[in-house]
Amino acid sequence: MSNEVRPVAFQVDQLTRRYEMQGETVHALRGVSFEVRAGDYVAIMGPSGSGKSTLLNVLGCLDRPTSGRYLLAGQNVATLDDDALSEVRASSIGFVFQSYNLLQQLNVLENIKVPLQYQGLLGSNADETCRRLAAKVGLGDRLFHRPTELSGGQQQRVAIARSLANDPHFILADEATGNLDSKTTDEVLDLFEELNADGKTIIMITHEDEVASRAKRVIRLRDGLVESDVRQD
Repeated sequence: MSNEVRPVAFQVDQLTRRYEMQGETVHALRGVSFEVRAGDYVAIMGPSGSGKSTLLNVLGCLDRPTSGRYLLAGQNVATLDDDALSEVRASSIGFVFQSYNLLQQLNVLENIKVPLQYQGLLGSNADETCRRLAAKVGLGDRLFHRPTELSGGQQQRVAIARSLANDPHFILADEATGNLDSKTTDEVLDLFEELNADGKTIIMITHEDEVASRAKRVIRLRDGLVESDVRQD
């Protein structure tokens, strides 16, 4: 399917974010605009201070922009209050973090269920759904292992499965391979490519060129603006 016929997964339009730090105004985002269509795989890059962490927080509904629009599923989430943002975050975005953020007291199956529990969706199909996701990421035989019994790569696979549990509009991965060795990094990136081939929209925040090279598109930020936006598929 070509990009032209895919629906828009989300759009940001003239996003700005200013905040005060030690009596000075910091312009973290200065008017960022782009759209991402369903099924795309985008790497967002930029040096320290470029605005990528601020953009991550806005895209993840962890923060609101000072001005501009953020349209997700047709809704301008930039205008929502904290409770509504939390609901959008839970229902529409799958997060994968560098540090995995697994609950140590829960096993693999229970960790994958967390987003469903948060939304009150632990119905009769929850176990089946989460078992299927565990199998999808290659952990079907590790359902009852706790994070301390897993390698770093296995823990990140649990985190990826968890990010899929709510069938999100897109996956937002923040330096998802930052704690992994090169072999495990390749395995995790292979998994992201498989998910993308299945139709999942993926946004990868990274500072590593070799990680970004696996994406279909690279957006580079500098000084709070989009410096370049290049397709490479």
